[in-house]
Amino acid sequence: MKVISPRMHGMLDYGTIALFALAPTLFDFDGPYATACYVLAAGYLLITLMTDFPLGVMRMIPFPMHGGLELVSGLALLAAPFIFGFHDDNILARNFFMVMGVVFLGSWMLTDWRADTHTQTHKNVMPQH
Repeated sequence: MKVISPRMHGMLDYGTIALFALAPTLFDFDGPYATACYVLAAGYLLITLMTDFPLGVMRMIPFPMHGGLELVSGLALLAAPFIFGFHDDNILARNFFMVMGVVFLGSWMLTDWRADTHTQTHKNVMPQH
């Protein structure tokens, strides 16, 4: 069941960006963990601003393509602690990245990627005579 609309997805995106940006402070991450969080926040902000959906600004990335990027990101976040070898070094960082991967995948599964992403404030309807 696709219960997340494009507008709601945008709100979740901006919340996720804030969480990545604040994670180094909230969880006392430093070094590469903090850098990864800041890079993810900046990259995700750019993608969100460029997505063609109600909370996008530049609207250059089709909403379904945003979904594809989110799917790949979720899988990458789950794998990152093992690929980059910090699954045993920093348990909190490992858990954070893996939880975010699950959140991304959950959001991907619940979002209606085929929904109409354009809001219509008025209709161009010719009066009928």
